[in-house]
Amino acid sequence: MIKKKKKKLKFKFKKFTVFVLFLDIACIALLILIHTDKFMNFFITTAMTTKSHAYLARTLYDDETINAVLAKNYIEESHEEINLDDVTINNENMFKKKYSSKYERELFTKNAGNDVYKIIRLEEKSFKGYVIGVYDPSDVELAVSSRLGVMGESVNTMVKNNNALVGVNGGGFRDVDGWGNGSFPHGNIIQDGKLVWKNDRGSGELIGFTKDHKLYLTSETPEKAIEHGMMDAVEFGPNLIVNGKPLTVHGDGGWGIAPRTVIGQRKDGVVIILSIEGRLPGYALGATMNDLITILKRYKVYNAANLDGGASSTMSLEGELYNRPSAGGEYGGRTVSNAWIVTNKQNKPAKAPVKKY
Repeated sequence: MIKKKKKKLKFKFKKFTVFVLFLDIACIALLILIHTDKFMNFFITTAMTTKSHAYLARTLYDDETINAVLAKNYIEESHEEINLDDVTINNENMFKKKYSSKYERELFTKNAGNDVYKIIRLEEKSFKGYVIGVYDPSDVELAVSSRLGVMGESVNTMVKNNNALVGVNGGGFRDVDGWGNGSFPHGNIIQDGKLVWKNDRGSGELIGFTKDHKLYLTSETPEKAIEHGMMDAVEFGPNLIVNGKPLTVHGDGGWGIAPRTVIGQRKDGVVIILSIEGRLPGYALGATMNDLITILKRYKVYNAANLDGGASSTMSLEGELYNRPSAGGEYGGRTVSNAWIVTNKQNKPAKAPVKKY
């Protein structure tokens, strides 16, 4: 009996020793990992861009290290003034030309019975999501929460309230500790040629469409933008492509990897919207600014801007959640201040795709 007890104790001691050794090795490996440039760049920029989770970066690193990493990851915008004359809306001939790539062919090969938009699935290495091509830019407009200043609404709700077909989130809003409800937008909002929300402490440049249905990216005041024909606009950024020229991204641009929403326009007027999924371990991590530019260039986007991302990145199809947001999916997506929606003003055939990925 005594020998058996000794053997059991020895066996337990060995297991404990192996366990402690495993923990030691894991801790050493973790310490090495968190001090590699690649991990620091990824972790710090991703944590800091979320704002409400910046404390995660400060848990592992001091301010000097964080500032040094951010100094190596930044963007250079061209500050070039957008030339709207470069965009010539041509809905009649876009389906009759030779296509320059498989992506362009894919975009202009319509879904049966749908002359309004095309949804294309994205399956990339670190992220998944959707490209939405809207053939007639006059079908794109801005929706705002019916209780702006009190409570936001989900993109689903705004799509339903406006009898729209498709919708994605738009500009940002006050999001203290990640619990914002979309009630107080960051920056100005223009709807139907009127300034419906004024906030001089904006979060970027104005992003919107003119009365001629051209995507207008400008640092003007909202009053000046309206004078120059802006009909619908939100504030966010950065501008990713202006007059066909992408911004210069150093490292990951300081924006990390995250879910994203982007709106852009080709020279022929076709509107391209990206809804990128991320922050879902085992499914999708998210996209960098360079990832977005790569996708936009595939579809020959001439002007484009980044919209609010993270947990706000939501896509609705006919009032039903279509993408996988990183939070709030069980409730139909987060409540936000505004959304870009796709309507059907000319009553063109628009049979919604039923396949969900």
